[in-house]
Amino acid sequence: MGFSRGVKRPIEMLCKRLNIPVNSGHTYSNGPVYREISCTGFSENKPIDSSNYSNPICGFGIFFSRSYSSQASAPEQINLIKQLRERTSAPIKDVKSALIACDWDIESAQKELRKRGVVLASKKSSRIAAEGVLALAQNKEKTVVVELNCETDFVARNEIFQLTALSLAKSALLLEGSKQSYLTVPVGPECLEDLKMNLDHPKLNGEKTVQNAITELAAMMGENVRLGGGFTMYAPSYGVLSTYLHQSSQPGVGRIAGLLSLEVEDHNAPTDAVQRVGSELAMHVVAAKPLFLAKEDVSSDALGHEREILKSQAESTGKSQMAIDKIVEGRLRKYFEEVVLMEQKFVVDDTLNIKTLLNNVSKEVGSPVKIGNFLRMEVGEGLRRLEASSKTEPLAEAA
Repeated sequence: MGFSRGVKRPIEMLCKRLNIPVNSGHTYSNGPVYREISCTGFSENKPIDSSNYSNPICGFGIFFSRSYSSQASAPEQINLIKQLRERTSAPIKDVKSALIACDWDIESAQKELRKRGVVLASKKSSRIAAEGVLALAQNKEKTVVVELNCETDFVARNEIFQLTALSLAKSALLLEGSKQSYLTVPVGPECLEDLKMNLDHPKLNGEKTVQNAITELAAMMGENVRLGGGFTMYAPSYGVLSTYLHQSSQPGVGRIAGLLSLEVEDHNAPTDAVQRVGSELAMHVVAAKPLFLAKEDVSSDALGHEREILKSQAESTGKSQMAIDKIVEGRLRKYFEEVVLMEQKFVVDDTLNIKTLLNNVSKEVGSPVKIGNFLRMEVGEGLRRLEASSKTEPLAEAA
């Protein structure tokens, strides 16, 4: 059945006025695009019901708007996604979503991603972040080691993540504190959050507070990123402060840190040999895992607990009380060799213990040399060590 003249002509005139071809199919243009208008299927005896259409125009519900409002072509869109991905390192899904929301304006989309990052970071903050890196920074007065945590070792190896950790450690060097050579001074996350840090990376740059930088980093990495705290060790009045980083992918970043200070009594003594031994001892601290500096530093609670365990083990042998006492004392000596730095065998040369090594270097430089302090820290234990350091005992005893 065909159209009547009374129906067909107004439709054709309406199409002409709107500059839309009849039976045009799907059109992709810079302006609003309308679906095909068909001039068939209408009956002169069948009135047009515009109520069935969502966007009636001039009483006729025959135009359907499509949502192609962007002026960017498909190749341009792909290029914009690539550019924004390179700028931010955000997931492709989030990059595309931000570009669409901002009508493919890359600058606006970048700002949108940063806004979303605050929300995403807060959502991720409840997830466990046990991976990460230790970053170390040092000047003539002190050394600072800080921990930055994430969820996976994949992110921990990321260049931007490690750069942020290094910048954080350098900023922590600016913190003022009382010099206590006999203690390692804790640096809690709350002390670091408001520090200013300068980042120099194409995807994360400029001056930011530590907290804002971590929020942006979390959005960029797609993981929970948090501060694990850190510690400051001051250099002795005369001597050396040596450091060692294990599993270090680049200078200043690693997974295990060893810090050790050597004090030289005679301020005129040469320090070359002391520097060499200090570097070896920092490595020894990482490898041997000492908990205390000297026997006297072992707390009475720790010693009593160990003695009780050893006595219970010896009694199970059924030997006499005299034999049991000898067994306990012999195993206690072994315990001291395992956990007390001054009683340990030197990992570089196991024919020497640490006491003998220090005696040898003292003779070499012509002045008594002693260990002032040491610290061993591993990824994942920063906050635990901070809690332990809140006790009155030296940090080396609180492991």
